[in-house]
Amino acid sequence: MRIPRAFALFAAVALIATACTTAASPSPAASGGGGANRSNILIEVVTHGQASDPFWSIFKNGVDQAGKDMGVKVEYAAPDTFDMTKMAQLIDAAVAKKPQGLVVSIPDAKALGPSIQKAVAAGIPVISANSGSDVFASLGVLTHVGQDETIAGKKAGELMKTAGVTNALCINQEVGNAGLDARCKGFTDGLGGTVKVVQVDLKDPTGAQQSIAAAVQGATGVNGILALGPTGSAPTLAALKQLGVLGNIKLATFDLSKDVLNAIKAGDMLFAIDQQQYLQGYLPIVFLTLNNLYGLVPGGGQPVLTGPGIVDKTNVDKVLSNTGTTR
Repeated sequence: MRIPRAFALFAAVALIATACTTAASPSPAASGGGGANRSNILIEVVTHGQASDPFWSIFKNGVDQAGKDMGVKVEYAAPDTFDMTKMAQLIDAAVAKKPQGLVVSIPDAKALGPSIQKAVAAGIPVISANSGSDVFASLGVLTHVGQDETIAGKKAGELMKTAGVTNALCINQEVGNAGLDARCKGFTDGLGGTVKVVQVDLKDPTGAQQSIAAAVQGATGVNGILALGPTGSAPTLAALKQLGVLGNIKLATFDLSKDVLNAIKAGDMLFAIDQQQYLQGYLPIVFLTLNNLYGLVPGGGQPVLTGPGIVDKTNVDKVLSNTGTTR
């Protein structure tokens, strides 16, 4: 779902980018050391999510398209699993290449902070994306592109409360990921009822389904479930079908996929929260290119919010009709 603020921001970026391509080329000294030849600009991207993941593949689509649109070189790296030690090593390796910009997600500031601060100390402009809205400024990061996960979680809780949910489960596939933990906390605050966090291992979908089914059966009066992503909502849907309670227990999720959208359309899912991961991948590349060429960084030190947007039965058909590389 394209929220108005994101549209306005994207339009502004497009106008700036057009101006950059039509204006006279700046001298190398005026272009932040990158030179007027944009092909000399290297921007490294390191995230905690793999490009093969349904969510992060869309993020990477944004990264790749922005690289093409800006005429710069981008390189993407991520650990094979949620591994903060490995991710820190990948950030260190990216910094060693002396890029003109670095994009990072920050699911664990304690683990990743030292590596990010090394990049900043080396004079490399850094922008965080997806996770890190609460810590980016303290690490010297220029701005953050994403959504405030606590605010988004609270919105989910408020919507569930309106739908009559009082006792819920929060399905967390990465306990310890600050962004996902914040979603569950915000959800609890917004619901104002009982919320139990259920940890699942999505590398084992069958095991995840069994864990969710056991949590539903083991708790009294559960009437709502929030998944924290499409890969978490899939085993949740399967567990509810297995127990014969699909439709009786209200289900919602973060982030979109075709399966999520079809579940909303079928009435099996109440809503999904869209944080627009395509923009989260796209905008940092644009911002770092402009910073390198002209010293411009949108945001003014404040996070650039891409969500939350809500997809439910009122707009799911329109979103489905536009499903493509931005979904």
